[in-house]
Amino acid sequence: MPGLIRTTQRGDTIIEVLFAVTVFAMVAVGAMAIMNQGTGTAQRSLEITQVRQQIDAQAEALRFVHQSYVAQFQRGATPTGKAALWTTVMQNQKQAASNFGVQNGACPVLRDIPNVFVLNAREIEMAGVRPTDELPQNGSFPPFAQVIYRNDSSVEAAYGLWVEAVRGVSDKGPNYVDFHIRACWDSPGSDVPVTLGTIVRLYEPR
Repeated sequence: MPGLIRTTQRGDTIIEVLFAVTVFAMVAVGAMAIMNQGTGTAQRSLEITQVRQQIDAQAEALRFVHQSYVAQFQRGATPTGKAALWTTVMQNQKQAASNFGVQNGACPVLRDIPNVFVLNAREIEMAGVRPTDELPQNGSFPPFAQVIYRNDSSVEAAYGLWVEAVRGVSDKGPNYVDFHIRACWDSPGSDVPVTLGTIVRLYEPR
């Protein structure tokens, strides 16, 4: 018929549309999974940094108490002030440290471990509370293992962070005490708890 223009253009079929939507959904889900994984990794890195600072604070407090005690011991003076705290710390010493690490997919049960303690690193004194891993009444767990302070710098609680003092005997030098400073907590996005710890060895004066 004169003047009739035929066109070969056609629309997408339903199968092509469904295929395109499926590919887009797969790409979007994969991108979100990668983003969540990256966020979880960043969160754990931040938590580890925060817990490391808590552990370092305990280690520095122990070293300060030890140095104060040694200084007064060498002068032949009776330990007073912060130096006297060394005697209190030594009352918690034991022959061996507890098993450390994830056990049956969970952190060690602190109520079953004898002679655990933490120091008030701000005031350099015993915290006055026993470390715990149990959920506080009408509360929730903090995001990582930590010593929680009140506004007056007293310790309110210590969750998932503890110290064990293990006495050591040396035949070639002075006796010593190994302070096992440990932390264990549940991190978001992780199937198993995160553990972190260090050992501080301090020698007895002679």
